[in-house]
Amino acid sequence: MKIDARKMEWIRKPAVCSVEADRVEIVTEPFTDLWQRTYYHFRNDNAPVLQMKTDEQFFSFVVKTEFDSKVRYDQSGVIMYLDSDNWLKASVEYENDKIQRLGSVVTNNGYSDWASTDIDAGIKSVWFRFSRREDDFCIESSFDSVNFTQMRVCHMFNAGEEISFGIYACSAENSSFKAVFTDMEMTECMWQAHDGQQPDEV
Repeated sequence: MKIDARKMEWIRKPAVCSVEADRVEIVTEPFTDLWQRTYYHFRNDNAPVLQMKTDEQFFSFVVKTEFDSKVRYDQSGVIMYLDSDNWLKASVEYENDKIQRLGSVVTNNGYSDWASTDIDAGIKSVWFRFSRREDDFCIESSFDSVNFTQMRVCHMFNAGEEISFGIYACSAENSSFKAVFTDMEMTECMWQAHDGQQPDEV
């Protein structure tokens, strides 16, 4: 199912943005970010987020993001923002003129973590796939929209029956760049049920 971005809702709508049915542009504002406590000991909760709601328990959401990031921590990607203390995101985050961080952050009960891998700074577009299986989630990425690679599997303790998910972009330092989102689609869950070791008996 193609997603009509005009039906999605903003959290902290940016001053400069454009929302069409199949295309969203966000021009980030300086010093916007999402992070909670861990390691840096600060709390940032001011990035713009565009989301939709669903109570579907098994689904995947795919989106392509293109970006002209150029300053450290410029980032754009996919997000599930439940509230200030509970969310997860995956993005490409600019580091320097040689590398970017392809990474994910999971924030449970007010504490964030960050897992990342280095990719070439010349990459300017990535597809993300966000999948739900009840209260467990998987994030994957692709450079060609066909072959997806797992980035993260996680559990969200405060994911209720209904969740909100979508896209975001921000610039944690004194920077601004344009992020473009297209090819937004909700599909059957592409993250298959586990077929190995069985769950422990209760």
